[in-house]
Amino acid sequence: KQTGKLPLLKLASPVPRASNMRSSAIRSATALAPRALLAPKVAPAAAVRYAGRWSTEKLPMGPPDPILGLNDAFNKDTDPKKVNLGVGAYRDDNGKPWMLPSVVEAEKRLLEKGWNGVQQKEYAGIVGIKEFNDASLKFAYGADSPVIKENRVAAAQVLSGTGGGRLAFEFYARFLGKGTTVYMPDPTWANHLPMAKDAGLNLGTYRYYDKKTIGLDFSGMCEDIKNAKDGSVFMLHACAHNPTGVDPTVEQWKELSALMKKKNHLVFFDSAYQGFASGDAEKDAASMRIFVKDGHDIAIAQSYAKNFGLYGERIGCFSMVGQTAEEADRLLSQIKILIRPMYSNPPIHGAR
Repeated sequence: KQTGKLPLLKLASPVPRASNMRSSAIRSATALAPRALLAPKVAPAAAVRYAGRWSTEKLPMGPPDPILGLNDAFNKDTDPKKVNLGVGAYRDDNGKPWMLPSVVEAEKRLLEKGWNGVQQKEYAGIVGIKEFNDASLKFAYGADSPVIKENRVAAAQVLSGTGGGRLAFEFYARFLGKGTTVYMPDPTWANHLPMAKDAGLNLGTYRYYDKKTIGLDFSGMCEDIKNAKDGSVFMLHACAHNPTGVDPTVEQWKELSALMKKKNHLVFFDSAYQGFASGDAEKDAASMRIFVKDGHDIAIAQSYAKNFGLYGERIGCFSMVGQTAEEADRLLSQIKILIRPMYSNPPIHGAR
């Protein structure tokens, strides 16, 4: 600009790497520039103080996670008699992680024989490992479920319960609209609230736990379901409600299904403890299967962190029931579109 003789520089397409940027054109431009422009006088770095880009006004310190923060406090505590009641996990008598014998055996077989006869680290694809998804659907819906036989379920392997829940909320935000209210039990797992809020949804609650009876406030729950706008989104805990452990009876689940069907509510199940409530995984699936039998097009986020002890593997399955096989295909197509920019594809080891 100063000399009026700087040549116009054209960048190659695609843009070259930084190591190749000193092209002949750039070198000629450098030769024409005054020396003062190339080596300006600056104060020593030690004498210059810059305000941080992320000041406390722009970036305040975030609060610790209420659950994982407790875990951090446990690790820092030096008391030999300490007990961790934060994260629900299998532990031995010394407080160390304990792997289920079935998981140990399965992993042994994988290491010995590989997967499908070969050792591989290939990507699983956007929806994950098909055999895992198929097994997950049978686990939740039942091996003889008509919706499985009719190919009416869209399923994808996801990042455990949190990943499945966030995917559900992102789906609702995109296709029901930002600001849609999701009704959750009072109380619910702490992470449910920010998962829905960060997806752009509004939070609503329905009565669930009665502190006076230390049981289910069934009448209050039904009243809130009736009073909600028709076609609202309700999140239910499939079994072993977190954090109370209080579940509806089978007969109460049937009443809830009929009531929600009458109100045309959209039902999303969080299933993180199938097998824990009764000790029988089939019995613990009763709530989900009742709703499907009654014609609800439910969604389910399954997690295997707790009931299989696969915490750090981040293994789960998200599924949605469609009215037809064609609708299920469309559901899956949009689930894939949501997953791709979020985490692309899921981990493989725990699922296998």
